Amino acid sequence: MQLERDGDLLKYGIFDWLEHQNIPLHEIFEQRLQMLEQADRTGFYAYHVAEHQGTPLSLDSSPSVFLAAASQRTTKLRLVPTVFCLPWYNPFRLYNEICLLDNLSKGRVEIGIGRGVSPIESTYYGITSQEQGREMFMEALDVIIRAFKSDKLDYAGKHHNYEGIELWNKPYQQPYPPLWYPTSNIESVPYVAKEGYSTSHNFATNEVAKLHIALYKEELAKNRDNPDRLNGHVSEPLVSNTRHIYIAPTDEEAVAQATPAFLTWSDHISHLSGRFSDRPRDSLALQKRMDNGTALVGSPETVRTQIQEMVDETGINYFLGVFYFGDLTLDQVLRSMDLFTSKVIGEITTASPSVVA
Repeated sequence: MQLERDGDLLKYGIFDWLEHQNIPLHEIFEQRLQMLEQADRTGFYAYHVAEHQGTPLSLDSSPSVFLAAASQRTTKLRLVPTVFCLPWYNPFRLYNEICLLDNLSKGRVEIGIGRGVSPIESTYYGITSQEQGREMFMEALDVIIRAFKSDKLDYAGKHHNYEGIELWNKPYQQPYPPLWYPTSNIESVPYVAKEGYSTSHNFATNEVAKLHIALYKEELAKNRDNPDRLNGHVSEPLVSNTRHIYIAPTDEEAVAQATPAFLTWSDHISHLSGRFSDRPRDSLALQKRMDNGTALVGSPETVRTQIQEMVDETGINYFLGVFYFGDLTLDQVLRSMDLFTSKVIGEITTASPSVVA
């Protein structure tokens, strides 16, 4: 069974770290859920949320918990942990969480997987080397895929062992939800394409993304007929290039409102590494990102032009935007999203209807 996707239109989604803000924690979660309700009403394809530990960059230390809440406040929006850091999990428990979430959402889950980008955070789970993390990732993935395909789990590995465990939970989507493997490392692209994963490239310039996506398409085409691909049940994988995005009626308003919020985000993303350095704050950080095209800030006309250029130059079939960052308010984010859906995305055309050209 292949999961069919609509072909011609550029899909669009939200990527979110779920950052700390100086308001009560329950209000942060409630405001995010209100954002997702608007996204659900206005045609967003999916909500992607990161997983981090011990940092103001992300309060979402357990994506399945927040996404379970989101599943009850939305009806169409797909929900994508981006990513589950597999070495941090007992894979049998995670398998069950995925099944519960897929059923709670009635089949709106897609599964992002990865090893975790922060070595500091991985040490919290006793992972002290890239090789150890890679080993644990592959073993956890093997356990989860085997569980999807069986009614009983038997597995003997270096890190995990299971014998005769009955699997009463099964996913809503068959054989299992679509898989994502985001990467900004070109050396990982052949593996990602070979398995048919959907993928996102985080804040790559159009020039760099073009190289990654061309390699992805080449390797994907070579392996299209391989029945053993892990994501072979998805007929058209999604390929995106993530961007911070903020839209206001004029360029001047957008830059004035986004600049302090971006500085707060910069503080958050460098929080853990900043504990070990005295790197000064870069007040021009947003302008530099705008100059190289990796942050889209401006009026609807400005941002529409930039997204169309990215689509034409890179060949993406999915736009993934960071709409809520730093200390932007909920009202600012909802207004920006409204301008995006009403005045920007509907006029974007894709260079090709399918990434599998």
